[in-house]
Amino acid sequence: MKVFFAPGCGIRGGERRTEVFMRVIAGKARRILLDTPEGLATRPTTDRIKETLFNMINRELPDAVFLDLFAGSGAIGIEALSRGCRRAVFVEQDKKAVSCIEANLKRTGLSADAEVFRADVAGALSRLAAKGEAFDIIFMDPPYRMGFAREVLAQLAGSAVCGEKTLVVFEEALETDISFVEECGFRTVKEKCYKTNKHVFVRKNVPAGECGGNEEI
Repeated sequence: MKVFFAPGCGIRGGERRTEVFMRVIAGKARRILLDTPEGLATRPTTDRIKETLFNMINRELPDAVFLDLFAGSGAIGIEALSRGCRRAVFVEQDKKAVSCIEANLKRTGLSADAEVFRADVAGALSRLAAKGEAFDIIFMDPPYRMGFAREVLAQLAGSAVCGEKTLVVFEEALETDISFVEECGFRTVKEKCYKTNKHVFVRKNVPAGECGGNEEI
């Protein structure tokens, strides 16, 4: 596992939480408990929602390269590795969260297939592009209602880290207007709504007559 550091400010707005324990749901690290630091300003995805998400993208996972943005405890990227992704990159700028990601990777035995960037998302994406990195699946769970999903999509639209076949998934508040997806050069493949939030599945727009990624989710 490699750990990279870059400056940045907090990513979870004013959201606060107490210590929460989660688990890996399926795959080679199944049932291993994960944790998040006490007092960290993150919003962990519940096991129920996480299971629904991964059931939807399961066919995309084998041998995929996964990017987990606003990674928090790393639970989403770790689940992806457990279920068959070849490699995962985690981007998180909170020092406590980065330590938590490292500990969770060590606990699950998945450190060898992971890289952790302590960085703000915009800076990390620029550095990953400069390194020639490209990803099959990009997941982001930014603070709700703050416009981060739109900003990241706008950057991904012009970045080689996200190709025409890349599946991008972002989590947002249920009531969030996602019309910005098309404005940023993407198309919505599917929208999965829960009680208070939703997952939005998008891919880059492709020129007429060209074939993009698998539209089925």
